[in-house]
Amino acid sequence: MKAVILAAGMGTRLGTLIPKPLTSVINEKTILDFQIEHLTKKLGPHNIFAVVGYKKEIIMESHPELTYVYNQGFAHTNTAKSLLSALERIDDDVIWMNGDVYFEGSVLDLLIDCPTSACLVNKAKVGDEEIKYSLDGDLIKYLSKTVESPVGEAVGINIIRKEDLPMFVEQLRAVEDKDYFEKALENLTVDGLLKLTPVDLNGNFCQEIDFPEDLKQVQEFIGKSS
Repeated sequence: MKAVILAAGMGTRLGTLIPKPLTSVINEKTILDFQIEHLTKKLGPHNIFAVVGYKKEIIMESHPELTYVYNQGFAHTNTAKSLLSALERIDDDVIWMNGDVYFEGSVLDLLIDCPTSACLVNKAKVGDEEIKYSLDGDLIKYLSKTVESPVGEAVGINIIRKEDLPMFVEQLRAVEDKDYFEKALENLTVDGLLKLTPVDLNGNFCQEIDFPEDLKQVQEFIGKSS
């Protein structure tokens, strides 16, 4: 199994000039530090890929042990094309995540233990600006920011099984440059080609850090749990 961290974006909403994954969470430990720590325990550092773009040298210097993929079109593409640049080099089960997600290490087991391709979700939240999903039976059908009657949010950590990888890569190639990777997943689920399981956080903590208030929430969680 491999892991991909999408770390090519600029992260302007946090109001800093550094790549968002290098945002300090607590005691100078960054979002990326936490992600790599958890992934290394499960997969080992040699199985972690990071897609970089904006100020890539800073990220690469912070964790030289990783395998890096450069999305040279980072300024005009979105997460679909960043993920594509990594998956074209992989032939294995893949866990991937946005580079701005803080999570407990236990959430990785939830995906690893799921036998199908899956999205980690939070059934308790449905934010206006978040990626939402709806179901067809027990499987995800629609997955975007504009889902009608959503049942929860996708939190930005997912797994694609090896047998589903070729058609997912094909869809990532087909979508527009500005599309999120969820568009490629949705194309497959709507057509009934991909069985995509929603895996609930089930009380585990996971928070995408888009704004200062998100960062504060993460810091408060760490303070309470330490």
